Amino acid sequence: MMLDANLPAQQTMRLPKLVESDPRGAQLLCSLTTHTQPLWRESELGIPAAMLTSELAQALRNAHASGKAIRGLESAERKLAAEERGLQMADRQTGAPRGVRVSRLLLLTNDGAERFYRNVETILHRHGPRVLAVRLETDAGVLGELLFGPGRIARLVMLEHKQAVGSVLLAMAGSICQRQHAEGGGE
Repeated sequence: MMLDANLPAQQTMRLPKLVESDPRGAQLLCSLTTHTQPLWRESELGIPAAMLTSELAQALRNAHASGKAIRGLESAERKLAAEERGLQMADRQTGAPRGVRVSRLLLLTNDGAERFYRNVETILHRHGPRVLAVRLETDAGVLGELLFGPGRIARLVMLEHKQAVGSVLLAMAGSICQRQHAEGGGE
């Protein structure tokens, strides 16, 4: 997700309705937009980080079991490009502007190479406010085994349905707060 430098971050990011209507929604939005780290060493784009808690792990397993998780950078790029073409066609046919809210979630592990994170940044620039990236405080082996089985790696997982995105973001609400508390930021 790209943030407009002229607006407060909370005004530029619109989360799924499931998240906005939840009591944790406002705090989650604040956490996602104010507690960020550069995507890679020289990046000007900041993304939030979250711990992989048991609640988040279960939400990720549920998303995968329902067929809403896509593994890998290239697969995510292809899926987003196809969706973008469809959205452009729909916009041309209706002539009406569509609201823009986060509908895709990129979950990244913390052990990727700089080139990987630069490629993720390109995706975020290209697909703007409908895609949010969050770095998980875990490695590709742990995330891969969690979702795809022993010996499998997953450096990036994209969630592609608003229900899955919302459920994972809400499960993440506690892990972002815990991370901030552990760093002395409070809740």
